[in-house]
Amino acid sequence: MLNNAAPLTRDRPPERESRIVLPDVPAHLAEASVAAWAEPIVIDTYLPEEPADYPAFLDRRVYQGSSGRVYPLPFHEKISQQKVPHEWQAIHLENEWVRLVILPELGGRIHIGYDKSADYDFFYRNNVIKPALVGLAGPWISGGVEFNWPQHHRPATFLPTDWEIEHEADGAVTVWCSDHDPFARMKGMHGIRLRPGSALIEAQVRLTNRTDDTQTFLWWANVAAASNDDYQSFFPADVHFVADHAKRAIASYPEVDGRYYGVDYPGQVTVDRPDGDRLDWYRNIPVPTSYMILGTDDDFFGGYDHGREAGFVYVADHRFAPGKKQWTWGDAPFGWAWDDNLTDGDGPYVELMAGAYTDNQPDFSWLTPGETKTFSQYWYPIRAIGPAHQANTEAAVRLDVAEADGRTRVRIGVGTTRRHARLVIELRDRAGTVVHATSAAVDPGSAFVAAVDLDGARAADELVVVVAEAGGRELIRFGHRPADASAELPRAAVEPPAPAEVGSVEELFLIGQYLGQYRHATRRPEPYWEEALRRDPGHTRSHVALAAELERIGDDEQAERHLRSAIDRLTQWVPNPADGEAHYRLGVNLARRGRNTEAALALTKAMWNSAWLPAAGYALGRLQVRLGDVAAAESTLREVLAVDGRHSQAAALLALVLRRTGRETEAAALLRRLLADDPLDQWARDLAGGPLTRDAGILLDVALEYAGVGADREALRLLDLAREAAPSAPSGQVQVGTLVDYHRAAVLDRLGEPEAAAAARRAAAGNPERNGYAARLDDVGVLRLALDADAADHRASLMLGNWYYDRRRHHDAIVAWSRCVGSEASGRVRVVAHRNLGIAVFNVLGDPDLAVSHFEAARALAPDDAKLFFELDQLLARVGRSPLERLARQEADAHLIAERDDLGIVHARLLTALGRPAVARERLLDRRFQPWEGGEGQALAAWDEANVALATAALDELDGPAAADFIRSALEPPASLGEARHPLANCAELLWLLGCAAELSGDLPAAEAAWQRAAASAGDFLNMTTQAFSAQSEFSIRALRALGRDEEADEQLTAFGAFIDELAATPATIDYFATSLPTMLLFHDDVQQARDREVEDLRRRLAGLSASPT
Repeated sequence: MLNNAAPLTRDRPPERESRIVLPDVPAHLAEASVAAWAEPIVIDTYLPEEPADYPAFLDRRVYQGSSGRVYPLPFHEKISQQKVPHEWQAIHLENEWVRLVILPELGGRIHIGYDKSADYDFFYRNNVIKPALVGLAGPWISGGVEFNWPQHHRPATFLPTDWEIEHEADGAVTVWCSDHDPFARMKGMHGIRLRPGSALIEAQVRLTNRTDDTQTFLWWANVAAASNDDYQSFFPADVHFVADHAKRAIASYPEVDGRYYGVDYPGQVTVDRPDGDRLDWYRNIPVPTSYMILGTDDDFFGGYDHGREAGFVYVADHRFAPGKKQWTWGDAPFGWAWDDNLTDGDGPYVELMAGAYTDNQPDFSWLTPGETKTFSQYWYPIRAIGPAHQANTEAAVRLDVAEADGRTRVRIGVGTTRRHARLVIELRDRAGTVVHATSAAVDPGSAFVAAVDLDGARAADELVVVVAEAGGRELIRFGHRPADASAELPRAAVEPPAPAEVGSVEELFLIGQYLGQYRHATRRPEPYWEEALRRDPGHTRSHVALAAELERIGDDEQAERHLRSAIDRLTQWVPNPADGEAHYRLGVNLARRGRNTEAALALTKAMWNSAWLPAAGYALGRLQVRLGDVAAAESTLREVLAVDGRHSQAAALLALVLRRTGRETEAAALLRRLLADDPLDQWARDLAGGPLTRDAGILLDVALEYAGVGADREALRLLDLAREAAPSAPSGQVQVGTLVDYHRAAVLDRLGEPEAAAAARRAAAGNPERNGYAARLDDVGVLRLALDADAADHRASLMLGNWYYDRRRHHDAIVAWSRCVGSEASGRVRVVAHRNLGIAVFNVLGDPDLAVSHFEAARALAPDDAKLFFELDQLLARVGRSPLERLARQEADAHLIAERDDLGIVHARLLTALGRPAVARERLLDRRFQPWEGGEGQALAAWDEANVALATAALDELDGPAAADFIRSALEPPASLGEARHPLANCAELLWLLGCAAELSGDLPAAEAAWQRAAASAGDFLNMTTQAFSAQSEFSIRALRALGRDEEADEQLTAFGAFIDELAATPATIDYFATSLPTMLLFHDDVQQARDREVEDLRRRLAGLSASPT
């Protein structure tokens, strides 16, 4: 049974309508074939509130099927509930067919895609910026096109990019947006290009790994489209199967043969709804649902609004861009509540996502050090033709064939991306004979649509439509493929076995590689590689993999041992191994530690292998420049560029070398070529004397490029620019002001200016900056130098401890933080250190009493910190403090409860548990909640508990009408809870009590109706997954008995008991394929203890049912 009760209307006054007003094209661009200009627009905006000044250690958080860790980003937990007019920088791009608005301050997203001829937003236009808590670091907005990389959703989705408008010789214009990702500092850039006379929108993408380490990435362009009962997604005709996240579940497509996301799709088919089993219609999907296609030979997909007779097509080379996906919140109250959380009046949407170098989420590909990948994705609006059967960058076509009364009715639709005075449209049979031909003028605003009657009955796969220019150049063709009756449902993914159960060393290595590549949140790769080495102590790939992980956590010495073991095996029989990775990593490792001669030898050896020549050559060239051997560096860098002409860092460094040797003209020419490929390469811009970004983190990155080649004066200049820019960074950005001063101190020491270096360290230690966290290995190096200079630098110790903990060096973190809690440390440093130690000693040392004492110490220093108060409360719950004590603490600091939704929910549940449900209910009604995606149900659970307690009390007092009112209030929750009930959630207890209330009131038909619904409530949806039985099953069985269906009740009772026995016998583990586990955040809970408590509760319910007939 699906829960489709709509939430009660908001109990608050209506808000004024928000509408984006777009400016006119500037007069000087009125005649331009493509107009492009920068002009801010005012959009009503709900701004994120300031994140708390604590590092977010979410090492076990599952997000979108992979790791949800956010460090070093601040973690937003609240969005303002008041909208205000906010001026956003906007880049406008327009030609005769389309108008685009790009918002560089919000990840460079396309916010508006408007079809001028159809007066239709083919991308969903959200007239407010209304973030909900959906993003990796909190705020996320719906609408337009979001460019997600290097993981989903884009970590910097609510952060600014650099931008530039580029005019091309043929009149085309590209708007470039670029940033460095906040985790690995890779460079991602996309350019939105519009051509004269064309409705085709191109996204040119350029992804660069600026680091010394191999990185993983995915790219999904996330297109939103306004949806309704008439909206249909379309995919190529050879798509027969789709997959859920991580391919954990597979379904047939478009008709689902069975269940998908717990929904019985064949069961939705009725006479009035013959297509109820089809996933391509938004109206058929009641629950939040993703599906990603499993393979196609075609390059397109899209969406179409039959009511508006308009839509869009996406095109990209499927060999490199195979990802094609639809997501929806679901066409039901649960999904509508999320729509309301994300917009004020623009309604529901679907996401039609397009992936490059990925076909699933999570599904990551590789970028080697210095590598750049480039590709393009395309979109354009279509009109009148219906969902396309075939499409490319020039045209989309649809061919409908129907037989009737011995004749064949054919409908042909053709849309194009530019104007054609005359197109020839031919209908051919299987032999290639033209059976019908016509010609027409077609342009993006006027599609060709025609019906043709043919003599004789013809099957759909007997006809082909061919569209060509008058001169004969073919634009597109399409013919239906014969049905493939042999297609079998592909195998769903399975959880890999534990290391000891894996059959071979190679499999152990590959499973570990897969876990690391896919950034799995709850399974680590190291145990697989360690098991491989236990079986084969010289296994090279496992040694190299472990070394890479050790280098990422700053343990170069242990990494070196693994790398030398790998090289020993690789060179056991031949001195020249086929793979250069081990030598490359050893060279970088040694160079980082100042062992330059050994490093140069290892890097040179790695260059013997062409796959590693660019990475090793750049590292060697950098070392040679640092050592002053510019002639050798020039030769090395030219060799790198001969193999990889897109290695931007090698090109920039070569320009620096040329300039040092007096060849300014040659250097300038090289920089022009580099900036022509990447106009937002900030190192190249600086070398060329161009204007630089105001992003302090990127300026720090460029400074480190200079520092890495020994150009300390240039590094200091960039660090000074970064220091100036840091205070203006958005609150959600990685804050680097403190780090910049520590880096300045290190550079100044190298330059022989110890007094200036000491002043820089003092400035860093006293910087009032919030949320400043180390992320780079270079950051760790300067923090260690700061502590070498002054062991009492508590700020450096705190920051170093934060980095250690994020990198799972927990005991090192505890040591570092322990230095920061003495009275000589500043108050804020002590607060954060005590709080962090509380987390660490609970999660790592297993000392709950010491954890509480650290939190109590932190609270004593910051008594009005609501986040600290909430975290302490959660800790107290875990260490067994009584509900009465926790409630007393909360009421003593009642002013803090209003600051956090999670605290308000906990408070309400404690009130209900301690016999004050009426107070709990009123306090839940006093606020509007903001749920986390994947964490829905918390406010609703508190609301249910309060109403059930009140209804039960009313029943005890024989007040049936009052009890019924409370239960109806639970079944129709207020919209202020921010969520509605999931359609698959079981409401048997509420329905059972509703029946009891009706029975008490003498309304037996109503009682029977409620009990029938309770009895039909099978299964449940808990912790983001479906299950056969739950605590709600007790009330389904009670309802069966109340209805006199004792045989069915006994069958259910037996099945319930078997379920409990199986649950008790199955070891508890974290779901390997979980896509969201928001409850696994700060403190590590014992999943087996949680399972044992669940089993105990279910056994108690089972015993009660066995003992009581009703």
